[in-house]
Amino acid sequence: MVDSSDKPLILSFVTIKIMIRKNTFLMAAAVLMLCSGCTSHRYQLKSVERTRILIDSRFDQHPNAEAEALLQPYRHDVDSLMSPVVGRAATYLWAQKPESNLSNLLADIMVWGGKAFNEQPDFGVYNMGGIRAAFSEGTVTYGDVVDVAPFENKICFLTLTGDKVTELFRQIASTKGEGVSHGVQLVITADGKLVSARLNGKPVDPQKTYRVATLDYLAQGNDKLEAFLSKTDVVSPQEEQNNVRFIIMDYFREQAAAGRAVDAKVEGRIVMQGLSDKDARELMH
Repeated sequence: MVDSSDKPLILSFVTIKIMIRKNTFLMAAAVLMLCSGCTSHRYQLKSVERTRILIDSRFDQHPNAEAEALLQPYRHDVDSLMSPVVGRAATYLWAQKPESNLSNLLADIMVWGGKAFNEQPDFGVYNMGGIRAAFSEGTVTYGDVVDVAPFENKICFLTLTGDKVTELFRQIASTKGEGVSHGVQLVITADGKLVSARLNGKPVDPQKTYRVATLDYLAQGNDKLEAFLSKTDVVSPQEEQNNVRFIIMDYFREQAAAGRAVDAKVEGRIVMQGLSDKDARELMH
């Protein structure tokens, strides 16, 4: 997909798994195991290099005829599924640690989604690793939302004690930031330590309980957010329509019906102290 606004997009590679016959696979696996047992070579990883491939409208100037011919038989079916418009974005929305407009938006949508379940969450959490694309300014389609939220994660509501909320915020600090909803104010250090935490203008009360809206994936303690393992009073609807991508679409549709484009801003929900230029560059990745 190419972004006509010239805003860079990050291309995520998809590994195409080629189905092969079971017998052939087992034979190949056996040969590999024998070979690995016979060899005396030991390999060590020396270095890892990474880069980004930016895809923008320049790629439209010289289309690849062979690729176009390959895609043509599938274009109509895919476009009919992915092209319906769900709303508009008021600005370019993208994810970056420790805080970004898109991660703020998605955490806020988790809280907003509570109304369909008679839930009133105190705050929401959305992991940065689950955000796989950006929203360009302008029209947002079904396919754009799938690009941003491609996983089968469902919305989930749970209760944590104040002590566990503070533990959760420490873990968010250790990851250098995740998506947190409006009302969360964290100050963290560049090496991943929590300096202070406030919720809706107040310190976290260790004797109180807090209702949290998040993804079922995170509720299982994944992405180093193990405080969620102490959850109680869990509401975790598993029907397909409760996939977070559909909740995101519903939010866009509601805003569009009110004549509003979806907007979000960085507002100091997670402030990192002592951030060097090197740290900033690493967080960009």
